Amino acid sequence: MHSSIRNSIRDKQGIQSIEVGTRLLLALANAPAPMMLRDLSTAARMSASKAHRYLVSYVRVGLVQQEAESGRYDLGPLSLQLGFAALARMDAVALAMPLLRDLSARIGQTVALAVWANHGATIVRWLGTDAPITATLRVGSVMPLTRSATGLVFTANQPKGNWLGLVKQELSDNRRRGLHPQAMTELLPDLELIRRQGYATASGFIPGISGMAAPVFAGDGSLELALVALGHSASFDPAAQRIRKALLSQAVRLSGRLRGKPR
Repeated sequence: MHSSIRNSIRDKQGIQSIEVGTRLLLALANAPAPMMLRDLSTAARMSASKAHRYLVSYVRVGLVQQEAESGRYDLGPLSLQLGFAALARMDAVALAMPLLRDLSARIGQTVALAVWANHGATIVRWLGTDAPITATLRVGSVMPLTRSATGLVFTANQPKGNWLGLVKQELSDNRRRGLHPQAMTELLPDLELIRRQGYATASGFIPGISGMAAPVFAGDGSLELALVALGHSASFDPAAQRIRKALLSQAVRLSGRLRGKPR
């Protein structure tokens, strides 16, 4: 039945300009960073003038956004909204939500769910009302790969090719801003420790806030998502052992439901 519906849709006349313009969105989705018009039009196999006309409309409706300083284009808020709506329908996210709510109740801290998206470790679900946290982080926030517990979990548990380019950019930015780590030699021992102990911790990314994250694995051994706990350092740090135990327990349970095994 579904096959016949798909064939019927494929056979009907559509709007060709929408199909052509989708090449721009796909190019942005596959790019590791915002793109200049010339590079974007080349990737989408169309002239710069034609690409610009599409982009003007996409910016107006929110599918694309343009950086004011550089003029580069990136996916916009409507694209994120559509992506997160699709993620909400995925089994992994749906399976994680009851465990995330239970984790929040058990530890009394803000908790989150993160996945690996085009720009890195991205928050897709959030439970908590701590003002200093929610004012800085929200659904759609991309976490630093070298300075946040969330980012470190993804960096430690994925093939190097997935994150190397993003991490090099971030390390360069850390050096410019006087933040740590500033070199791969500083980062690699931390990643090895995170792989061995099965979780990551971080503080200082948001002043006065501590975080902890644990990986959740799929059946093929790949990293599916991360469970995250955040809170005021004054109350979070003294309870770190209890929080870690609850966080790891839920990560193991969710990995089991996804037929994955913690490393």
